[in-house]
Amino acid sequence: MSKRAENLATYVALVEKFFDDGVKGKANPYTSMNGNMYSFLDEQGRICLRMAEADRETFAVLFGTGPVQQYGATMKGYVSIPPDFLANEDVLAEAFGCSSRHAQSLRKK
Repeated sequence: MSKRAENLATYVALVEKFFDDGVKGKANPYTSMNGNMYSFLDEQGRICLRMAEADRETFAVLFGTGPVQQYGATMKGYVSIPPDFLANEDVLAEAFGCSSRHAQSLRKK
């Protein structure tokens, strides 16, 4: 099984555990709330979460993540979860909680 396929299985399990919404998109898996995407699995198999600026900055400092790049552009508002933390349920619960709270605060599209 490829690394992306492994991470896809992890992503789907995490979404089912931490969010009420299911994963959408077959080629490009993502979650959305009120028309706003708030998480996705990138082509390298990294789980990326949309967060409020303060949470994003804290997460970046604590876990050494930088801006998420997709198709040559920076995905505004997103951080990726470092692969070393995919097995750490406390980190994942905090990260997914931050993402969910931010998604709930966004204006409906």
